[in-house]
Amino acid sequence: MAEQKNSAKQALQGLGKKLVADIEKGKNPSIDVTVRTLSNVSFDKKTKKLLLGEKTATREFFNVGHIKKFVQTLEAAKISKSLLDEGKHASLRDVYYQGLRTIPNTKIDLWEDQSESDNAIEDLELITDCSRERLNVNANKMGSVAGKVVIEDKGDTIDWSRMGSGGWSIPSNVEEIDIKKVSAKYVIYMEKAAVWERLHEDKFWDKHDCIIISSQGQTTRGIRRLLQRLHTEHKLPVYILTDFDPYGIYIYSVIKFGSISLAHMSETLAIPEVRFLGMSGDDATNYDLKRYFIKLKDVDISRLKQMSEYDWFKNSKEWQRQFRMMKQFNAKFEIQALTSKGLSFISERYLPEKIRKQEFID
Repeated sequence: MAEQKNSAKQALQGLGKKLVADIEKGKNPSIDVTVRTLSNVSFDKKTKKLLLGEKTATREFFNVGHIKKFVQTLEAAKISKSLLDEGKHASLRDVYYQGLRTIPNTKIDLWEDQSESDNAIEDLELITDCSRERLNVNANKMGSVAGKVVIEDKGDTIDWSRMGSGGWSIPSNVEEIDIKKVSAKYVIYMEKAAVWERLHEDKFWDKHDCIIISSQGQTTRGIRRLLQRLHTEHKLPVYILTDFDPYGIYIYSVIKFGSISLAHMSETLAIPEVRFLGMSGDDATNYDLKRYFIKLKDVDISRLKQMSEYDWFKNSKEWQRQFRMMKQFNAKFEIQALTSKGLSFISERYLPEKIRKQEFID
């Protein structure tokens, strides 16, 4: 970890030295940033990951169109350098407030909202080739895990099977966690915290020798990294359980292939071998769930069309079939629809049945 912190400091110092050299040479100080848009992202069929291209954009200090983002990037670098020097960590929200002020002699705020400070941090990741976590910036904790796993975190030994009803709260930075002992056959990640609570109360992880992980909606970077570590370091299959809707399928897509906005992090976040466990369009018939359909909205239909045209989906016969089913239904449905069959139907029948039959979508 000391080497990582030193390399992050060196990268930030390198940025500063480059700008000083520009000034000393009488040049317009500039920063080259890799473009983080779909036009510079490609799907690598061999690795099955979204990869960021080499297209860059130059931001110059003496350019009215560039100066705000230029200054925002330097402010993010300054905050990160201070954190590394002090050996402290800050949340993304902390970074926003630390840099929230008006640029002197103007009426311009350094950033208008947190999305701008978040973007500055992500740009800094590309400039320094250091992850946000290595720059000592963390996101909020938004996940729980349970299973027969023992870890060591900052000197504390933690047993995930003995964390009570709430499970272990997953931090945004899992790089420093030492996974000491694992007894599990697979990992299930679910988008709904309520579903995780049902499986945890039913001790699904104990009865079926697995690990259960959840966030609330879109998975965090910390969870994605933890899933990847469990998969790569401990050879555990990872299964994804979401609602049958465009957003649930997108969550699966992000975990499997990576995301457009974080294509530069695919090597440490994406898991190409991950498989989709449910809910699927076939479940509507197999488990008699059609009465629980929720009509698609225009935004759902638009999202569905967009996803069906992604390179990583358009050549998949099975995923195209699932998209057609959703369109034909003109409806989506939630995991909790299974509760109509009984409170513990999901843990006692649905999941064991699907896993036993290997009813996954790749």
